[in-house]
Parts: sequence; structure tokens; C-alpha cells
Amino acid sequence: MPRPHAAQLGSGGLLIAVEGCDGSGKSTQIQLLYRYLWRLRWPVHLTSWNSSPSVHPLQRRAKRERLLTPLTFSIVNAADFADRYEREIQPRLALRQIVLCDRYVGTAYARDGARGLDPGWVERVYSFARPADLTLFFHAPVEIAAARIMAARRVPSYYEAGMDLGLSEDPVESFKIFQGRVLRRYEQIEAGMGYVRIDATRPMREQQRMVRSRVLGLLKGGEAK
Repeated sequence: MPRPHAAQLGSGGLLIAVEGCDGSGKSTQIQLLYRYLWRLRWPVHLTSWNSSPSVHPLQRRAKRERLLTPLTFSIVNAADFADRYEREIQPRLALRQIVLCDRYVGTAYARDGARGLDPGWVERVYSFARPADLTLFFHAPVEIAAARIMAARRVPSYYEAGMDLGLSEDPVESFKIFQGRVLRRYEQIEAGMGYVRIDATRPMREQQRMVRSRVLGLLKGGEAK
């Protein structure tokens, strides 16, 4: 049975996404938002980038063996997204649920662009996806993002650091160069995509208060500005 608040959502549900460089804290913030909305008894579902049961195992193996080129990486990510969109995102929106996306199409625009793929081609690949009702862009300088990654697991992963591009033999330095490219790409598209920027250097609780304020404004019929 739907949770009590379901009737208050429109026929298309509500699609909320977070974007940002690796280490920006976006995943932590959307998980906190998910728990908050669940406690308030909203019908909410959380989906994450690169998590399709059908595609993710293949990508994990390809990453482990370092088989992915920028183009094949893009195609595999698109296949993962399309599978989740059809099987997970669209059906829940049709049921008038809130779908929280830990990364959405902006991740492809930013990362694929940073890897040198044609932006117009990437946009066409994802043109089937419904625009998010609200996208929160967690903006953090690359130095801060790198420090967070290092604190969490010491060394960035191979593709996370963009080492497939031959930017540097040092994973940390490669991470800073590559994620700097990703960040610049986000900054180029944020206005046109209508992103709401969140200062990801602020204390975690303060960021979450801003996130909840934006989302509750939407749920009460306000505008996501």
C-alpha cells in the first residue's frame, strides 16, 4: 500500500537528484535526506549511479581489468542508467513516489565531457530521461574533495582518478587534475540545467538543513529556485 503522503504528490511523482565531484559529500547528503523523508512517511525511493543488477557486475569486472576506454565507459554507464530508468525510476514516479537519484544525467555530462567526449552526443544519448524536478549541485574545491577521499580510503580508485587518461602516474595528482575538469564541466552546465548550488565546504548539518528546506518547499508546492 502507498504511504499516507502519496496522494499529495502529482501524477508524475517527484524526481530529485544530487550532483557533484567525487568527494563533494553528495551521497552522504542524499542518504540523510532519504532517511528524513522516510521518517516523515513520504513514499520515497533512493537509486544510485552505476547500480543496475544487470549491468553493474560487467562494469565492475571491466574496471578491475582496466578495459574501459572513455567511449566504452560512457556506453556502459548509459546502459546502466537506461536499465534503472526503465525498471526503477519510471515505475516509481508513475506510482507518485519521490525518487532520489544519487547522480543523474549531469554526471554523464560532466564526466564524459571531462574525458573528451562530444557533449552533444552525450546529451542525445540521455535525451530520453525526464529532467529532474530539483537538482542539488554540491560544489567543493578539488583540494577539499581529494582530502576527503584520502581520509576515507587513502588512494582514489583508477577511474575515479582519471588514470585511464594518462594525466599523471600519481593517483592523487591525477585525481585532482581529472576532478578539476569534471568540476569545470559542472560549472559550465549548472545554470542552463537549473541546478541549485550547495556550498559543500559548509558543516554537514548546515548543508542538510538547506537540502531539506529546498525539498520541503517543493513538497508544499513551492518553487525550486
